Amino acid sequence: MAKYSRSAGKDVERAMDRRKKGKLKRGKGGKGGTVKSRKQAIAIGLSEARKKGKKVPRKAVKKKKGKKTKKKKS
Repeated sequence: MAKYSRSAGKDVERAMDRRKKGKLKRGKGGKGGTVKSRKQAIAIGLSEARKKGKKVPRKAVKKKKGKKTKKKKS
């Protein structure tokens, strides 16, 4: 079974084209300047596909490390 739908791939492709033309912007509302990174362009394309409700896996969530407690010496 495919992880990503074809239409999600098209969204990523569109984002890559916008990056090449210098039209892809980063940040909320596109206020953070143009995207230079290929990886970031892919991430933006996948994010847009998720918002449209297309078949894309969830974002990976990093596990938080808990604080280690020191043992008291007796």
